Amino acid sequence: MDNPEILGELDVRFVQPYEAHKAYVCPGCNRDIPPRTHHVVVVPVDAPDLRRHWHKGCWERRRPSS
Repeated sequence: MDNPEILGELDVRFVQPYEAHKAYVCPGCNRDIPPRTHHVVVVPVDAPDLRRHWHKGCWERRRPSS
């Protein structure tokens, strides 16, 4: 999802390398986020099951909301 803002208010959390124990796929670039990699978790407040893990750079470069 390029524009998670459409889901409403977001809770953005930074994950430190020592906290990252699993691999994820970044929705911004569709590439792996390996374990022990600093990244961002974005959780829609009204839909926490739709949380996604993003590379920090992909999150910062995502499409702005319209």
